[in-house]
Amino acid sequence: MDKSVDNLSTTRSILEAAERIKKNEVVAFPTETVYGLGANACSDEAVKRIFEAKGRPVDNPLIVHIASFNQLNGVVRHIPETAKKLMERFWPGPLTLILPKGERISQYATAGLQTIGVRMPDHPVALALIEAANLPIAAPSANRSGKPSPTAAEHVLTDLNGKIAGVIDAGSAGIGVESTVIECKGDQITILRPGGITQSELEEVLSKENVHEYKPSKTAAPKSPGMKYTHYSPDAPVYLIDATAEDMQQVIDKEKANGKRVGVLTTEEKKHCYHADYVVACGERSNLFTVAEQLYSALRTFDDQHVDIILSETFPKEGIGEAIMNRLEKAAVKENPSIGEP
Repeated sequence: MDKSVDNLSTTRSILEAAERIKKNEVVAFPTETVYGLGANACSDEAVKRIFEAKGRPVDNPLIVHIASFNQLNGVVRHIPETAKKLMERFWPGPLTLILPKGERISQYATAGLQTIGVRMPDHPVALALIEAANLPIAAPSANRSGKPSPTAAEHVLTDLNGKIAGVIDAGSAGIGVESTVIECKGDQITILRPGGITQSELEEVLSKENVHEYKPSKTAAPKSPGMKYTHYSPDAPVYLIDATAEDMQQVIDKEKANGKRVGVLTTEEKKHCYHADYVVACGERSNLFTVAEQLYSALRTFDDQHVDIILSETFPKEGIGEAIMNRLEKAAVKENPSIGEP
């Protein structure tokens, strides 16, 4: 391992990482969703380093992570009653709220907006780091911009070794996809990015008629990560195939006949259905939470196999399936007429 990045894995290392953050350095750390790339959210210098390390577009806003409700002071200007209800129910946890930006937060974290995304992660290492630094920490996913998010420390090192101060290795992330992001307006909320908290869970708190799906706009500035740019993409192009296993195999055979090395993203139930150059089972279709947990790791394995094209099954857009398909649709190239035709 390149010694330019330390592998931090002990309590001492959490304290060391906190000191680095206080010095406006950038450190990767685990959350219950994916690994985040953290820096002092109050410092322009530190936040700029996040964008530089990731190669992230400057108009793509960040999410600020806190460890206690007291840390909201100065991070946001005020908290709507609807947001308070959701905080009480889902924090700590994978829910990000878009709120009016407070005076403490760097303007670079908001991408010029007057709002900021805030969440309280449900991971002991993340919470310990934020508490030790005694600062709100801005943290997008700890990967190169556009690549699959990291769910293990080795993914962080693959993408960012030599570009950041360190990574706290605490094993695999749990949920596997990022937080749900919502915007509150009165008693109405809009889901800007589906994630670890499902729409049905939100509706249990606010009622169905108060929860809305985001309608994309080509002109509006993105209020949340994951709204504008291509994300989560391995090196080879990804195509989503909504078809039977037999029809999928015909596509595989066609692409192989054209001289391409073909990879297939499927599930445990169907991995034996396909004859391709590389087949990876991403969890169980009968339990989509396992698919979410393994999705990014599975996408990353295709780079190691040097495939030319990746054909992925699709999943029902229900519950966590909404977040899975959101990520796959962001990763996939636009429909190609030659793909998906028998």
